[in-house]
Amino acid sequence: MESCHSALLKKGQKAEIVEINIDEIPLKLIEMGCLPGNTIELIQVAPLGDPLFFNVNDSKVAIRKKTAAYIYINPASIK
Repeated sequence: MESCHSALLKKGQKAEIVEINIDEIPLKLIEMGCLPGNTIELIQVAPLGDPLFFNVNDSKVAIRKKTAAYIYINPASIK
């Protein structure tokens, strides 16, 4: 299965997380539910484009684009 990273989502889009780069993702994000099988939704983009604001497992989190690039999603699951 091909995957792409969550930084490519557009505002309001949701997708299933299929993989994370455990070495590059802060432990706090993992504890908040940023795990394979969960849904991630882009809810807002900062005025200068970074950070990105996501809803992950009913938690609102701000993630830098660089970090979001290590959260891989299933493009077929984008809604």
